[in-house]
Amino acid sequence: MAESIGIPSGLKFSKVPEVCHDDSAAPISAKSKEELLSLQKKVSKSSSVRVANQNHKLISISSTLTPFSGNRGPRLVTKDLKKGVQKLRAIATEHATKHIEVPSALPEDVDLKFTNVLYNLSPAELYEYALHEEGSFMTSTGALATLSGARTGRSPKDKRVVKDDITAGDVWWGEGSPNIEMDEHTFLINRERAVDYLTTLDTVFVNDQFLNWDSENRLKVRIISARAYHSLFMHNMCIRPTPDELENFGSPDFTIYNAGQFPCNRFTNYMNSTTSVDVSIARKEIVILGTQYAGEMKKGLFSIMHYLMPKKGVLSLHSGCNMGKAGDVSLFFGLSGTGKTTLSTDPNRYLIGDDEHCWGDNGISNIEGGCYAKCVDLSKEKEPDIWNAIKFGTILENVIFDIHTREVDFSEKSITENTRASYPIEFIPNAKIPCVGPHPKNVILLACDAFGVLPPVSKLTLAQTMYHFISGYTALVAGTEEGVKEPRATFSACFGAAFLMLHPAKYAAMLAERMEKHGATGWLVNTGWSGGSYGVGKRMKLAYTRTIIDAINSGSLLDANFIETPVFGLHVPDAVEGIPSEILQPHNMWSDKKGYEETLQKLAGLFKKNFKKFEGYKIGNNSKLTKDILAAGPL
Repeated sequence: MAESIGIPSGLKFSKVPEVCHDDSAAPISAKSKEELLSLQKKVSKSSSVRVANQNHKLISISSTLTPFSGNRGPRLVTKDLKKGVQKLRAIATEHATKHIEVPSALPEDVDLKFTNVLYNLSPAELYEYALHEEGSFMTSTGALATLSGARTGRSPKDKRVVKDDITAGDVWWGEGSPNIEMDEHTFLINRERAVDYLTTLDTVFVNDQFLNWDSENRLKVRIISARAYHSLFMHNMCIRPTPDELENFGSPDFTIYNAGQFPCNRFTNYMNSTTSVDVSIARKEIVILGTQYAGEMKKGLFSIMHYLMPKKGVLSLHSGCNMGKAGDVSLFFGLSGTGKTTLSTDPNRYLIGDDEHCWGDNGISNIEGGCYAKCVDLSKEKEPDIWNAIKFGTILENVIFDIHTREVDFSEKSITENTRASYPIEFIPNAKIPCVGPHPKNVILLACDAFGVLPPVSKLTLAQTMYHFISGYTALVAGTEEGVKEPRATFSACFGAAFLMLHPAKYAAMLAERMEKHGATGWLVNTGWSGGSYGVGKRMKLAYTRTIIDAINSGSLLDANFIETPVFGLHVPDAVEGIPSEILQPHNMWSDKKGYEETLQKLAGLFKKNFKKFEGYKIGNNSKLTKDILAAGPL
């Protein structure tokens, strides 16, 4: 019998062996559930710093949350809401329980209100709060899916800038400008409305963070918001302080009051709707009412950097940026849909940033600490780095997911085409931390030309680079309704007119000076259509565009022979390794040669019409550069 179960013959047990209890342990020492729960949470060094520094932070935050209409704002408490409620009850019952003389000036209701401030919470803590917000869910990869409410994109027509003695003479106002004026009194009305709303809440979220990885030109920002989703978004998008930096943070350079769940009063002067995003340079504040779209905070701060940095001699840029292993840096400019994020996120190069940068005396620095990628039609095959970044800590805005598996369908556009993913930049494996690099060697302007007449790649002169930089061209597909309609040309100065605070000529002059000084080369890359306009031709293969970008980054494309095109005068290489030579010249791909000529002339006319508003401005101190830029447009 012993042999039949594998026990050697002659070996006998004197008794049945005891069962092994590897999971046995002594009973817990806690005497109550509350004591057990308290044992669960460990206080780390970073947590100790935050707790020890809390009183200083509460005083600082209290001053920003004090309404102008009252003597004092609500009393602020730490994360322990229960203790705050106990204090509130004690004050409310004080006169009823003690035989003391009632003071002549009784406290106002606002003085009895306690607001629980949740300060610089971790992503895990913010998840716990966010999952209680309507429309927020955990997806299958651990990302947080949430809704931005009725607004699923920015509201540029509702953005206002205070026009005062500081901004009247230097902010870009008038035709083509995104800066719509308001007076300080109206700003303060909206500020009061936002603060009043925030102070009625039991809980507000506060982030103290940085902008710009260049420590010499860093900005300290404070974001006060009503939603955990907004707090996590800014945690991802701004630069996260270390515990020591947070302890010594001091007063912020700029503050955002995000009361986006509460509308502005549309009968207030300058208001266009119940949404308003207001900027005051003098007060160093941004007020958000009537929109929960998180991108308003990101781009509001970007506008501030567009104002402050050039005044310090630092060029702010709406661009992506990456760096090769040899230290060669490339900038990528492009409007939405041109491939700026996709092409700057290259697995073979270090990512410095995908959207906002500064070019200073020491080189390039990322303004942000995260990425805000469009994720419509996202796939693992085409964009593996972005796909893999969608995990715990990432926010997915307005996406559609399976009700049971929580798997996201990125092809679904039922809510909006502007679905987004927000994640810390370190979620990209080849991100360069800190996000800084040397002076760029290549300035790449991306255009999705749905007219199909621009070459896949062109080398630009300095004047041409400035002309196309100021123009900021791409073409949007109009869509179909009883057949295909024509593409619509879109021009956005400096590839980001919506965020400019100074005239585009200022940024162009600074870019020209830096490119000339550091020997950077300008390139125009068409990621749009070939062989005909949208509906006839085909969109450029992403693989071809990546091959072209690789040739630019390696420097090999500089050795090509270049042929000048008619009308636009672009310099097109006669060959690019790995690219069919016939597609490099657009007219080769059009079967309708007459149609090509007519479309080329039409696009040239649109360029010239758009540029007329810039003709009266001098670019920098060199009048010759201004003349050269005007001559660099299409003939």
